[in-house]
Amino acid sequence: YGKTRNQTVVTEFIFLGFGDLPDLQILLFLMFLMIYIATVSGNIIIIALVVADQHLHTPMYFFLGNLSCLETCYTSTILPQMLANLLIGEKTISFSGCFTQLYFFCALAATECYLLAAMSYDRYLAICKPLHYSAIMNSRFCLQLAAGSWLNGCLATVIFVLFMSHLIFCGPNEIDHFFCDLIPLIKLSCSDTYLIVLLDFVLAYVFTLPPFLLTLTSYMCILTTILRIPSTTGRQKAFSTCSSHLIVVTIYYGTLMVVYMLPKRDTLMFSVFYTVLTPMLNPLIYSLRNKEVKEALRKVFTG
Repeated sequence: YGKTRNQTVVTEFIFLGFGDLPDLQILLFLMFLMIYIATVSGNIIIIALVVADQHLHTPMYFFLGNLSCLETCYTSTILPQMLANLLIGEKTISFSGCFTQLYFFCALAATECYLLAAMSYDRYLAICKPLHYSAIMNSRFCLQLAAGSWLNGCLATVIFVLFMSHLIFCGPNEIDHFFCDLIPLIKLSCSDTYLIVLLDFVLAYVFTLPPFLLTLTSYMCILTTILRIPSTTGRQKAFSTCSSHLIVVTIYYGTLMVVYMLPKRDTLMFSVFYTVLTPMLNPLIYSLRNKEVKEALRKVFTG
């Protein structure tokens, strides 16, 4: 703690997440280390395949490469800090470190919403508007969608974190989580948090609801189009082109909704799932369910 104008000010925070499992700290460290290595390796392999294989130079895989890059950054904002805390035993993070982690976590989560929406729109055009697909989804438009996704995610978060950084934290300094998440951090503030909660709601509404609705609408149109295909083989072929992405979208939004709608005591494992496990599962889902990715992997290993 530090002091300013006779008021105690927090200079660091303590994580309480997994603190009730003192005998399992080494086991947790090894488990999360394996997950981190698998996540980074899997996503880097996807990026390398997309860059190196000419057959994967399409809009769908361009967005997949962006998603894998994002997942690598996303998991790296949380796991290295968690691993260090589990290994050393001191579950602390500095005030500035906490807000840096909060910024990157929120920015990347918001960016993922936009990237998933862009990927959904790509699948919508490919299945529902196949004759116009090449004309609409050209290289320039793909770059604009990807750049817009990253910029929107970063812009929304920088506004919010700037406001958050002006809150006063005078104790306690114990975060009931394993990283600097938004809601546990707001609960620790000694300031009036009404305006910051309102701003959070407005920014979530403006920046994350549109991509969610676009994703939902795209898949409603996709499913309607697929059901109209007369042959079973045709339906299976059409669905196979978007099934991997649909699984990823369902897992991401499903766990996100559970975490922020259920009481805190019920959501720690769901938080682990969407912040730690989902980035590891995405490369597996795309590689196991996608013929082009499997073929690219086969070429690498067979020469």
